[in-house]
Amino acid sequence: MNRLRQLALILCAGAFSAAVAAADPIHLDPRNPHYFEFRGKTVALITSGEHYGAVLNGAFDYNRYLATLSASGLNYTRIFGGSYIEIPARSFGIRRNNLAPEAGKFIAPWVRSGDKFDLDQWNPAFFDRYRKFLAAASRLGIVVEVTLFSSHYQEAHWLISPFNPTNNINQTDAIDWKKLHTIENGNILGRQERYVRKLVGETQQFDNVIFEIQNEPWSDRGQLASVVNPYLQGAARDRYPNSIDVADPLSTAWQARVSEWIASEEAQLPQKHLIAQNYCNFGFPVAELVPRVSIVNFHYAYPAAAEANYGLGKAIGYDETGFLGREDAVYMRQAWSFMFAGGGLFNHLDYSFTVGHEDGTDAEPNGPGGGGAALRRSLSVLNKVVNSMPLDELKPDPRVVKHASGVTARALSTPRGLYAIYFDGEGPSTAMLVLRPGNYSGTWIDIRTGETTPLAGFRHAGGERMIAIPEFKSGIALRLDRR
Repeated sequence: MNRLRQLALILCAGAFSAAVAAADPIHLDPRNPHYFEFRGKTVALITSGEHYGAVLNGAFDYNRYLATLSASGLNYTRIFGGSYIEIPARSFGIRRNNLAPEAGKFIAPWVRSGDKFDLDQWNPAFFDRYRKFLAAASRLGIVVEVTLFSSHYQEAHWLISPFNPTNNINQTDAIDWKKLHTIENGNILGRQERYVRKLVGETQQFDNVIFEIQNEPWSDRGQLASVVNPYLQGAARDRYPNSIDVADPLSTAWQARVSEWIASEEAQLPQKHLIAQNYCNFGFPVAELVPRVSIVNFHYAYPAAAEANYGLGKAIGYDETGFLGREDAVYMRQAWSFMFAGGGLFNHLDYSFTVGHEDGTDAEPNGPGGGGAALRRSLSVLNKVVNSMPLDELKPDPRVVKHASGVTARALSTPRGLYAIYFDGEGPSTAMLVLRPGNYSGTWIDIRTGETTPLAGFRHAGGERMIAIPEFKSGIALRLDRR
């Protein structure tokens, strides 16, 4: 995009957009960079979002979807930028897949010339929809992660890619599809740079945007870093879902190039947006990040992903859930455990959002995960609990729970004496806490409904204090306030 057009977009965006542009885009809170500062507040980002096709799938009613997120008390969503789509009813067993538009419904960033794409011509319909989506999310206070690229996983996805020479009129190079996201991809690299700069440049009037470089880069170009269960025998030990794979050097060199394009495009512009790197599944101590990355994302993450990388001084994100069935409890427990381990972002992949059910009411089996209104209510409770605390001061506190009987405990605290503890499992139970001297009031929180039950206040001289945990199922949270 030329500079005059960028300036025109900013000037013509209207009163609302002008007001938003005056604010700094979402950024890491300088007082506590494990969370975000957004419109003057320190926030965590928590959601239960659709499968990333809200902009590129022309059949999807994104206004209805965003209204549902907002009404559910959630503040984040993730979209793909149009460089990758999936196959209807085939990819990953997803029957009604927002990322796999039906025939004639794929709104790509490029115009079509006959039945092929012209990569020299931007598609005004896509960028109009892109800007309107970001504006609608902005009005509702919803932050949008724009994922620029994705691994392709299988040749079938490469066969429908706009970058595949059979699908465009621009004579892109015929390459090994597993080199698509490397600097060894021939003349496609220049096309990728133009695409990145265009998507980045179009967001200058928006303060609610984060850019993620690539979704699951280890899937096409992985190398084994570790395993979940080292005692597993045979070849299965080093394969998904037991392997922890990270992107190989060719991939990370290309990701660094994409990060450079983003920064270069914004270098002379007023808005500077955060960059996220999708690091691996499950969790692993990060060896080295791509330059300029502020958010480290994991998929199917254990709380250890946040705990092992807290010292990076960046926001740690659980960027996608799934593959554990349709029951709410497993994803609910993942969310509370991860956020109470020090995570700053949680995104449940919610398969109840589909075309025709943009209000999240698709109750039929649809993919390798779950979702729905009940789970969104629980995540709304989590969002309210976490964002009601002074996040600029909040840190994980492994010392406050000395022992909990038969349950797992994770705690956060502030220097002034606020304690927030999540107990995962089933109760009743007991826990030995180690608290500072003071007068305490407390509240038990039902993580499903948000209903609260007061804990009898007490005066404490400091040190150990045994508490009784009431009956609960799946999990329960406790907030203690010291006066």
